[in-house]
Amino acid sequence: MESYEFLAGCYDELTQDVGYARWADYLERHFARGALRVHTVLDLACGTGSLTRELALRGYEMIGADRSEEMLSRAAEKCRGLAGEPPIFLHQPMEKLDLYGTIDACVCCLDSINYVTRPKILQKAFERVHLFLMPGGLFLFDVNTPEKLRNLDGQMFIDETDDAYCVWRAEYSPRRRICTYGMDIFRREDDGRWARGEELHEEYAYEPDELEEYLRAAGFRRIRRYGELKMRPPGPGEERVFFAARKDG
Repeated sequence: MESYEFLAGCYDELTQDVGYARWADYLERHFARGALRVHTVLDLACGTGSLTRELALRGYEMIGADRSEEMLSRAAEKCRGLAGEPPIFLHQPMEKLDLYGTIDACVCCLDSINYVTRPKILQKAFERVHLFLMPGGLFLFDVNTPEKLRNLDGQMFIDETDDAYCVWRAEYSPRRRICTYGMDIFRREDDGRWARGEELHEEYAYEPDELEEYLRAAGFRRIRRYGELKMRPPGPGEERVFFAARKDG
């Protein structure tokens, strides 16, 4: 089963603690730092569209792109009927991004970059983002650090709500540099019965220096690193690092 094919049906229930308003606050602090006024924003790997919706409510013209049809279906339903300009959703993997025009900023949140497990594919994705950004535009994303992924090896976690239950186990392969999550998922269907699904998720352990190299090769300049939802450089042992890169203009 593809990643997020079954999980999409209960993803929002299992991620209620994310705090998308706080994430949007953080993104807006970065938007305000550039000379280019940010209006059109691409939410790359948008998932079920919670962050897309939050930014749309704040007045941004939003585009959401994701490779999962199931997640996009949830996103479209969630954003239906919003006041103002409704978000546009595109079924596209990030390395094949193809927009109808330019964007002022691109955000890619919640370690979606780690899900691209082939560096050459990630390089192509960075190039596609750079292509569609306006001069002076911002590319902002976060990654789980290699240290965090290594430390997950052998651990088991349980996420539970009234209508969903997920048990997942993590295994890290130093040779492949990939952390694999095996998930057993139970969700309550509309008729009250419980359905069970299994999914396998993988995250690649990118070194920060590698990511900066890929960004520069794609044409980005003024590349900065930040701690988790902070406006300062990452500290020792940081588990999530943000990158902010701009297109010359």
